Amino acid sequence: QVQLVESGGGLVQAGGSLRLSCAASGRAFSSYNMGWFRQAPGKEREFVAAKWSGGSTYYTDAVKGRFTISRDNAKNTVYLQMNSLKPEDTAVYYCAADSRWSSGYADRVGTYDSWGQGTQVTVSS
Repeated sequence: QVQLVESGGGLVQAGGSLRLSCAASGRAFSSYNMGWFRQAPGKEREFVAAKWSGGSTYYTDAVKGRFTISRDNAKNTVYLQMNSLKPEDTAVYYCAADSRWSSGYADRVGTYDSWGQGTQVTVSS
């Protein structure tokens, strides 16, 4: 299993920006499919974005045009640049890794076998 550590969360005003980072263990990071999910209080964990090892990128409609996922394989790190933040983006953000090439859909929780501990993002109005 891959160890994942997120950082970069915090409190920001609406319209502001944050960049989340997720550092991964393992020597095969470049082969992992990576994703970001979020969970707001009282709600289910939902898909935000994913960056596949082959380069494909996926976003949920709610963040398209505002969020950008990227990865630096030399640093074993995946990023989520979040711009034009809205109060409804408030949630705990989780990094996830599909290290076993599950062939699952990018937006499904079950596709991923490893999860970070989460980082809180709070957007004030």
